[in-house]
Amino acid sequence: MADTAPALVSTEWLAEHLSAPDIRIVDASWHLPDQGRDAKAEYREAHIPGAVFFDMDDICDQDCALPHMLPSAAKMASRMRKLGIGDGNRVIVYDNSDLRSAARAWYMLKCYGLWDVAILDGGFQKWKKEHRETEDIPPIPRERHFTARFDTTRVRDLRHMLRNIETSKEQVIDARAPGRFSGQDPEPRPGMKSGHIPGSLNVCFRQLLRPEDGTFKSPDEIRRTFEDAGVDLKKPLVTSCGSGVTAAVLSLGLYLIGHRDNALYDGSWAEWGSHPETPVETQ
Repeated sequence: MADTAPALVSTEWLAEHLSAPDIRIVDASWHLPDQGRDAKAEYREAHIPGAVFFDMDDICDQDCALPHMLPSAAKMASRMRKLGIGDGNRVIVYDNSDLRSAARAWYMLKCYGLWDVAILDGGFQKWKKEHRETEDIPPIPRERHFTARFDTTRVRDLRHMLRNIETSKEQVIDARAPGRFSGQDPEPRPGMKSGHIPGSLNVCFRQLLRPEDGTFKSPDEIRRTFEDAGVDLKKPLVTSCGSGVTAAVLSLGLYLIGHRDNALYDGSWAEWGSHPETPVETQ
């Protein structure tokens, strides 16, 4: 079955469909530890009516030392059921984050078999700027059955990435800012190497967004952004970043231009940059 579900909805569209019975709204805000922001506290202060909070630091593999790695299918199903998200729902994800973390939740839901999931274009920032309705009382969701079908083709691990350096079968695109990619700027997590995976290309996730309102650029503009960075869109691709969050913004961008032969390196630089035996390039 081809994955053709629309990946974006506008603030106007969501405002008109807030009470639709099949819609589930999800706040997937997440911030880097050094930003001094508490996404869950901000959600409690104000969120889109009916939205539940998708806690990426809880909906993950907590037995792994790396940040918010993908959880088991059983844990994903359990957490989604408690959030009232299940089979047959249309899920709209948004965030109030400079990192556009909603894309990570979009990617996760796709990984576990939920086809009809989209992102609120422009996020909570655009919603608030337009003076649209918010609330401060979390909903009490009714549990719903969620069938988790994990799609392994969407994920890459360290072993695969090391092998890919030898084979160059897949192009790797890094979503971090240019200074971190080149190794000139320090990593936000302590004890990390600086630089990038050898042979990878840099497309900072912000390049896919319009600076004036945080919405995604047109498919033609996104395609040109990838091509201008040297990405061959005819090849299979792997997205990467600091910890698998902004890499999902690139994954969404690829989805918007119809590129489906791609995966995300879940460990990203949090794994690669802390491993003693991984090679690193700087420039």
